[in-house]
Amino acid sequence: MASEDLAAIGDEAFDLYQRLNQDGDHAQSSTYKAGRDLKRDFELGVALETVADKWKSQVDTLLQACGHISNHLDYTKKAHADDEHHIGTTFSVIELYVGFDERTQS
Repeated sequence: MASEDLAAIGDEAFDLYQRLNQDGDHAQSSTYKAGRDLKRDFELGVALETVADKWKSQVDTLLQACGHISNHLDYTKKAHADDEHHIGTTFSVIELYVGFDERTQS
């Protein structure tokens, strides 16, 4: 996979993380308040609090996954670039040695 592709996927994961972190809990406080107010008289209130807890848990799980993907791909991109540099340097040194060997055999 090309570094550009890895970078694009990592960038998308980071963008999703940012949007989800900002927008993922808009309804949380109002849902908890409604649940708290309703649970005095209705079982629905407890259910709303449970839904809000589950939603928060799911948002946190998605945030962790997006962060992990973004960080891993950033690491992979850097490691790949380091590997490419190492390989290029190694081949340059090998070509240099071959050149010396050819000159001494002539």
